[in-house]
Parts: sequence; C-alpha cells; structure tokens
Amino acid sequence: MRPSTPNLYKTMRIMSGVKRIPVERANEGEPRPINPQRHPNAMMRIGIISDTHGLLRPEAIKQFAKAEHIIHAGDIGAPGVIEGLRQIAPTTAVRGNIDTCAWAKDYPDSELVVLGGRSFYVLHNLREIQLDPAASGFDVVVSGHSHRPKIETKTGVLYVNPGSAGPCRFKLPIAIAILTLSDRAILPRVLELAPLDE
Repeated sequence: MRPSTPNLYKTMRIMSGVKRIPVERANEGEPRPINPQRHPNAMMRIGIISDTHGLLRPEAIKQFAKAEHIIHAGDIGAPGVIEGLRQIAPTTAVRGNIDTCAWAKDYPDSELVVLGGRSFYVLHNLREIQLDPAASGFDVVVSGHSHRPKIETKTGVLYVNPGSAGPCRFKLPIAIAILTLSDRAILPRVLELAPLDE
C-alpha cells in the first residue's frame, strides 16, 4: 500500500526475494529486514528492550534466551549492550538521546525491520515520529525514552514501549517486552525484571 505521507522507498532484501517497503527516516542507513521462511501458524518470539544506559541485566538475557530477534529502542549507553544482545539473537537497534559517543554514530535514528511478515518501525522518542504509521502500513511501532512501559493499539497499529531495562530511575519499573507473532495475531506483554526499591 502506498502511503499518503511523503516517503522514501528502500529496497529490502528478504529471503524469498526482494520487497519494496515505504519508509521515511532521518538518515540514509540501509534498513535491515529479516523475514525468515515460516510454516503456517508458526510462532516467532521477539524481545524488545530500551533505555539500558550501559547496563545489560542478567534477567533480560534470561528472558531473551528463546527470542528469534531482539529490538533495542535506544539510549543504549555502551557498545557492549548490543554486543551482548547479538550473542543471543539478531538485533536491530536505534540510537537514543544519550547515544552521542563515536561508537553510536553508525546506529540510525529510526529503523524499519520486517519480522514474521510484520513491519516494525523503531525509534527512541515517539514524540519525534514524523510519519503516520497507519498510512505507512506499519504493524508495530516500538519506542522508548519515557521509561514507562506501555502497550496500546491506535488506528490498527500496535505501539510498544518496553520501559527501561537500565539502572533504576524515577521509581519506575525495570522492564522489557516480549512479542509473540503468529499468522493470526501479535501478542505483546511487558515483563518486570526488578523490584521498584532496587
């Protein structure tokens, strides 16, 4: 479906061929789509994490052990965080407002990734989105920044903020999210990793 908002068309190579998907983004880094061949009714588990601020918790590693892909929505904090996640599963990451050091320059401000036939648009701060996700044909928008876990659906698009998995701040929960994809549904849930009084 051709979106009504201005967009750029990026050619995205998928295992079954080449697919053109509309995407508008602040930089020109190439999207990294993944759309493995799947059997009907197969389930796919996706780990979602954000605002680690340099800390990759063992609890997060444990929860992501069965993930087939991981998404990090920014404020990574240190390159070792993504290195650790990539030892678990292929990882898509964007930079957040604290990711200003030289190691972070290659991470995009936003990213489009196709998983299990669904399109995920990833950015750090949802308030900075410059397109209409529904008009662009996206299934899921993943963001962070607020440190507040939130799952909601608007105009047919699922919005997921996993909260913060980094150091405890503002008396907000330490959390991640897990999405389970099937041919028929997208099932999101937030998992709290640590008590508020940590």
